[in-house]
Amino acid sequence: MLFKVGIPTAPSRLVLRHATRSITKESATQSNQVISNKQLLYTTDPLTPGSIFFLPHGTRIFNKLVQFMKNQQIKYGFQEVITPLIYKNKLWKQSGHWENYSEDMFKVMGNVSKEDHEVQDVSNEAHEHHHEHEHNAEDEEYGLKPMNCPGHCLIYAKFDRSYNELPIRYSDFSSLHRNEASGALSGLTRVRRFHQDDGHIFCQLEQIEQEISNTINLIKNTYGVFGIETKEIEFHLSTRPEKYIGDAKTWDNAEEQLTQVLNKTTGENSWKIREGDGAFYGPKIDVLLTDAFEKKHQVGTIQLDFQLPTRFNLKYVGEEGNRDHQPILVHRAVFGSLERFFAILLDHYQGKWPFWLNPRQAIIIPVNEKHVGNAEALQKELSGDILNHDEVISPMTGYNFYVDIDKRNETVGNRIKEAIQKGYSYILMLGDKDIELGTVAIRSRDNRKVSNLTSQEVYKMFIDLEKHYK
Repeated sequence: MLFKVGIPTAPSRLVLRHATRSITKESATQSNQVISNKQLLYTTDPLTPGSIFFLPHGTRIFNKLVQFMKNQQIKYGFQEVITPLIYKNKLWKQSGHWENYSEDMFKVMGNVSKEDHEVQDVSNEAHEHHHEHEHNAEDEEYGLKPMNCPGHCLIYAKFDRSYNELPIRYSDFSSLHRNEASGALSGLTRVRRFHQDDGHIFCQLEQIEQEISNTINLIKNTYGVFGIETKEIEFHLSTRPEKYIGDAKTWDNAEEQLTQVLNKTTGENSWKIREGDGAFYGPKIDVLLTDAFEKKHQVGTIQLDFQLPTRFNLKYVGEEGNRDHQPILVHRAVFGSLERFFAILLDHYQGKWPFWLNPRQAIIIPVNEKHVGNAEALQKELSGDILNHDEVISPMTGYNFYVDIDKRNETVGNRIKEAIQKGYSYILMLGDKDIELGTVAIRSRDNRKVSNLTSQEVYKMFIDLEKHYK
């Protein structure tokens, strides 16, 4: 799934095409690190293994991905929530994670309560205090969340629910932690701390098919924005594992529901079964992409869950007034791990980011020192509404772009060469003639052809490129 990306000189559709390069012993992780080191995207440190430090330019890409998905979530009826990172083990026992997933969780001890320290250990109360302390110590054991579903169940359970509210869709982008074995850690693709475009849908039985169909369509359309064609996406139905909660009949029903939706949305012969690879609480559809080194990565997922609504006693009032109806829970993610999807895109674009996603969208090169002032004025104008704004407080909305200036005492040719190496989408050159005519000379990263446009025309072109994800 490796492409070379050509950035258009005018706002035409982005063209992606397969690259031809030999696959060496270099891994995708090593390849990504090489690109990251050149573009200063992310780093790691042995003091926090499996956790990523996104540098300023990497954070720009990360935030663009998050904002992109937040906009899609709104369109599909999701409401974003923010939930805690740690919960007492009582929650994880209720959800089943403590029994079935605790080895993959980070456990945290809270401070013993102040009241415990103040209790006097007098002889006639020593035995009672000992047991009280044991109880409180257990009560103060926490788990860092490896997923958001129990927290979303708590939100659902806080209020009385009615059938006419369903489906209720929550999205969550907070960080998750999973205690992966140190030997399994690998760059961005296998980490201990990660972010997920997580979503949970509480719905009625008859709404399942539509909700899952919507998610599969969103997956296809989203990946298409990045030039990933439907034929490159693998869908796998992961069935009941050896270690599971609930009864086999409920599992069979859930697997049948997923089978029917997959057949309708992707075709009967276009997906595979992964026997016994489901989550402990329900079967799932896993979405896989293959990198240039022929390694498969699971990205998106859709999971059908009849178990957590039972464990959390989730209810809603039906149309006939019965308050004992139980919702179905659908877990879903499109990107999956943002860190892993970031790695997929690094491999996919090989550092040649499309304009809308590029952390280095344009650079202005003044021909000599006397053009620097004009270049700075142009930078402010092209950067958009935050910088090109006279008010003390920046506006909440508008188009904003990453535009730099290279005013070093180097030849124009050398500065253009370095700009191309750094991956800037557009290079703008400003000299005497341009200033006299009120234009700027602009070329793309991959095309030597130079056009002369006004600053307003360049800004309009930038807006059009971002609007159409080019």
